[in-house]
Amino acid sequence: QVQLVESGGGLVQAGGSLRLSCAPSGATFNIDDMGWYRQAPGKQRELVARITIGGSTTSADFVKGRFTISRDSGKNWLYLQMSNLKVEDTAVYYCYAQERRGTTIYSRWGKGTQVTVSP
Repeated sequence: QVQLVESGGGLVQAGGSLRLSCAPSGATFNIDDMGWYRQAPGKQRELVARITIGGSTTSADFVKGRFTISRDSGKNWLYLQMSNLKVEDTAVYYCYAQERRGTTIYSRWGKGTQVTVSP
């Protein structure tokens, strides 16, 4: 089974930058698509950006031009470079991976890393 551990969160002022990392372990050779989601207090978890095994990316409108998702295809490490952060970006950010076993796809989640943006 794939396990995911996020790092890189913290407290930053509005307009600042952070880089999140996600380190997988376990059956990493089974990983297909990966992505970042976030959940703010009192809100549902929402997609931030996703990247396929082939490197194609999609991102939410609210982060376009500010956040960049990338992936180390060799190690399957996942990154999220965040710039021009806004107070409304404050949330717990979760790493996500699809683990494929035969014809079955499992969703794997990390425990999250807190990002807090101050005014």
